[in-house]
Amino acid sequence: MVTVPTEPPYDQFHETAEAVAAARPEVDLEIVREIFDEAAVLVRDGLVLDGLDDHDAHAVVAGLCDDLVTGDAGAAIRARAQAVLTEPGDLHDPEGASVAYLVAVGVFRL
Repeated sequence: MVTVPTEPPYDQFHETAEAVAAARPEVDLEIVREIFDEAAVLVRDGLVLDGLDDHDAHAVVAGLCDDLVTGDAGAAIRARAQAVLTEPGDLHDPEGASVAYLVAVGVFRL
């Protein structure tokens, strides 16, 4: 049995699943939870957040959650990886965050 991480920042995936189901009544909550639980496991097991501090890990997961609900998640995540290099906002390690996004694309096979 696979253990789904629930601690921060992985809890953001669960919150996103809940928000998606609330916003889209035609979506089955259990299926959305399974999808985002799998995303959390892939991020953890794929070491996507390795090397990031808690602040940046939280920001990367938030970005992934936003991008995974778009029409083309792969393109959205790749664009975000580029964007954080030119406009890092409050990221402590924009280069590390960019790499994390690109690793996520590979881990998610997007």
